[in-house]
Amino acid sequence: MTERFTIPIGPQHPALKEPAHFAFTVEGETVTSASVRLGYAHRGIEKAAETRTFIQDLYLMERVCGICSHIHASTFARAVEELAGVTVPPRARMIRTLVAELERIHSHLLWLGVAAHDAGFEALFMYSWRDRETIMAVLESLTGNRVNYSVNVLGGVKCDITPQLDTQIREAVDYLQERTEHYLHVVNTDRVFLKRTKGIGVMSTEQAIRWGVVGPLARASGVPRDIRVEAPYDAYADFPIDIVLDDAGDLAARFTVRLRELFETYRLIRALLDNLPEGDLTTRFPRRIKQAGEVIVRSEAPRGELFYFVRTEGGSSPSRVKVRTPTLPNMHSVLELAVGAQLADAPMILAGIDPCFSCNDRTSLIRRGGEQDIWSWEKLRQYGIEVYRA
Repeated sequence: MTERFTIPIGPQHPALKEPAHFAFTVEGETVTSASVRLGYAHRGIEKAAETRTFIQDLYLMERVCGICSHIHASTFARAVEELAGVTVPPRARMIRTLVAELERIHSHLLWLGVAAHDAGFEALFMYSWRDRETIMAVLESLTGNRVNYSVNVLGGVKCDITPQLDTQIREAVDYLQERTEHYLHVVNTDRVFLKRTKGIGVMSTEQAIRWGVVGPLARASGVPRDIRVEAPYDAYADFPIDIVLDDAGDLAARFTVRLRELFETYRLIRALLDNLPEGDLTTRFPRRIKQAGEVIVRSEAPRGELFYFVRTEGGSSPSRVKVRTPTLPNMHSVLELAVGAQLADAPMILAGIDPCFSCNDRTSLIRRGGEQDIWSWEKLRQYGIEVYRA
């Protein structure tokens, strides 16, 4: 008889770049059940936001994710601006959109390299990360930073597009469009790579809808789910995008959809630069919000729908900030698709959702002596000091 084994992967494991704990039960090489446990980063960002001002929280939210830092900051800024009744100038809205699309290029090229590395395709990994440096240089020239760009302020942006930057962005987009065409050809024709992706981790349209997956993962299964189209924000209402879909639903489709999305991003960036209006970068933002209120704001991050809930009792600080990142709804699909697959395909199925585990670790639940308690930020901070001092 075939023996049954439970194989743990993580939280420290060479196949995982961030801490998470997967347990795969296998019979032979076939996965029969799968589970995941998150919560190893212990960052408590949501709780920390309650003890800081809106301005301080703007930079705190940028640090939810190092790859998607701009979309987190701009989504939080939009929520606070709505609570304050502030309208951002048109030029600032377009610059926010422009940086969001530059960040999308950065994220998709980074993911392409990581996924190729997990498949053993080292050449594709190195070439895609080499070309990713092109967009990183643009972001550094525009914002002065390569990770947390700090483009946003409450009421607008603090970085402008100069003629020199306009030229640099256009040249980068022209170069990357040519490279993306090459990568799209490679992932669709390389026979060894297709063995690792074609027909692997197939998720039907019905499953994608039932599991509530978002972003390129949903679009690769034929679900037209994109916040830029469903609920346009910033400049997307004036410069609509075309949703890229594929109904194959396998790993190969997830590669194809992300790469084809880059062409739509290149087109949108050129349109934004061609139509960038003159005007102010910021508008006056009040020091304190006069009345209590709450708001929900959604954006399309590179991985999918980003959801922010912000509540305030008035004043200069929020009373609650809730963030739902795309990895959380997409993670369930990994557990479902892994069952029945070969164990060797499990890392690629995981890579297919472009996971970010630290994005989900924003609160900490402390259990001591069998009792459960919610701690204040200061109590959590003091606990950390005592633990590391010991």
